[in-house]
Amino acid sequence: MKGIDADVDRLYQLPPDAFTEERNALAKRAGREGGQIRALGKPSVPAWAVNQLYWSDRDEWDGLMAAADNLRRAHKAVLSGREADVRAAGKVHDEAVESALKATLKILEQSSHPVTDATRQGVLNTLRALPSDVVQPGRLVKTLQPGGFEMLAGLTVGGAKGSSGTKAQRGAAAPAHSHPAAHPASRTHAHARRPDARAVATARQDVASSERAVREAEQAARRDEFESARLAREERRAAGTVESARKAMEEAKADLERAEAALTRIQTERETAEKRIPDARAAVTAAQKRADAAAAALKKLTAPH
Repeated sequence: MKGIDADVDRLYQLPPDAFTEERNALAKRAGREGGQIRALGKPSVPAWAVNQLYWSDRDEWDGLMAAADNLRRAHKAVLSGREADVRAAGKVHDEAVESALKATLKILEQSSHPVTDATRQGVLNTLRALPSDVVQPGRLVKTLQPGGFEMLAGLTVGGAKGSSGTKAQRGAAAPAHSHPAAHPASRTHAHARRPDARAVATARQDVASSERAVREAEQAARRDEFESARLAREERRAAGTVESARKAMEEAKADLERAEAALTRIQTERETAEKRIPDARAAVTAAQKRADAAAAALKKLTAPH
C-alpha cells in the first residue's frame, strides 16, 4: 500500500460519516490493493478525534509523545537499577495528557460532535495509552486502553539481564570458587557481576507497589472524572432550575406590582365615590321636594271648582 499511503492518510482525516463511501471509492481505484483498502476499519468517534489531533495539532501531539517517552525512560532507568524521578516524569505526562485532552475535545466541539461522558473517557484512555506500537499515528480505528507497566515488558531489574556473563567470563570465574584463597581478586570480580538478591527483591517489590499505585491512581482518576461529569450535569440542571425560578419570580413580581397599582386605583376611585355620596343624597332630597311640589301644583290645577 506504499503507493497510496497519502490517500489513506487523507481518508482518516475525513469526517466519520464520509469514511465508508470514500474508502470504497479508493478501493476501486487501488486495483490489486483494493482488498486491503476495504479492510480498513471506520474509526470510532473517540479514535477519530485523537487522529485529528495528530493531523491538525502536531505540536500538541509531539508534546504528548515526548512526555510518554520520558516517562517510559524513567521507568526503564529505575528497573535497570539507575536513579530516575518517576514521579516528576509522571506529573509531566499527566499534564501533557490533560492538555491533549482539552485540544481533542475542542476538535470534537468544532466538528459538531456531541462530547458525551463515554466519548470523553474513550479519548482520555486513548491519549494515556499512546504511543501504540500496533497502530500507525493518525490511523486509529478504536480506542486504546492504558497498558500501565506492560510497556516495560522484557526489561530486567537491577542489571540482572546477562548476569551469567560470557563463556569466557564463566570460565574465569570458576577457579575462584574452586580456589578462593588463591584468586581473591577473581572471586571479588565474580561476586560483583552477580546481582544483589536483596536489592533485586526490593526492586521487584517497588515495581509491584508502583503498579498497584498506578492502577489505583487510574481508577481514582476515572472515578473523579465520572463524578465531575455527573456533578457538571447536575450543576447545569440546577442552573436551569434557578433560571426558571428567577424568571417566574420576576413575572410574579411584575404581576404583584400591577395588582397593587390596580388596588390603589380602585381604592382612590372608591374614596372619591364615597365623598360624592352626601351631595348625591342631598340632590335626591332636593329633587324629591321639587317633584312633590310639582305634583301638588298639578293637583291643584286639575281639581274641580
